Amino acid sequence: MRLSFVRVIAPITICMLLAACAGSQSDYDSYPGSAPGNKRDGTTGRAQTIADQKRDGTLFGPEGFNFLGDDNEKQQGGGTGIGVNSFLWRASLDTLSFMPLNSADPFGGVIITDWYSPPETPNERFKITGYILGTALRSDAIKVAVFRQVRVGTDQWADAVVEPSTVTAMEDSILTRARQLRIDSATAQ
Repeated sequence: MRLSFVRVIAPITICMLLAACAGSQSDYDSYPGSAPGNKRDGTTGRAQTIADQKRDGTLFGPEGFNFLGDDNEKQQGGGTGIGVNSFLWRASLDTLSFMPLNSADPFGGVIITDWYSPPETPNERFKITGYILGTALRSDAIKVAVFRQVRVGTDQWADAVVEPSTVTAMEDSILTRARQLRIDSATAQ
């Protein structure tokens, strides 16, 4: 009888000891290399963890796709639930409205204009691509790329240099408009 008691208690004790040694799921999620694949963390260069993947989010952001909206949307300052800031989106459209629009993707946060020649300088033309990179109303959540061409012949255009101050001025203009929209939204409520 004593031998059978040991046979029953020993495996149970071993299982309890092994369970005590094992960490929680969150410990495993934070272990470098726990994420599938060979991805590296962009900030440190170490093997990506499951926690890194959760932080970076998915196709629809870290909180997923929220069809009906909730209180988190109000707390995030106008986030749409799909990865872009609604104030930055609206401000980008407002700021670029003088140019013909080629495409606008609110899910990906990309606005592409068509070529535009200012009436004052018909021998040059511009094209702008705006990227909204996040849900926060911050300066690093907007990126603008400006392309410039000059006429070199009949229906022939050549790429030209764009001053970096032009890109900065466009981004600043979008941010200023986004802040105005946010203030207007807060005072309207």
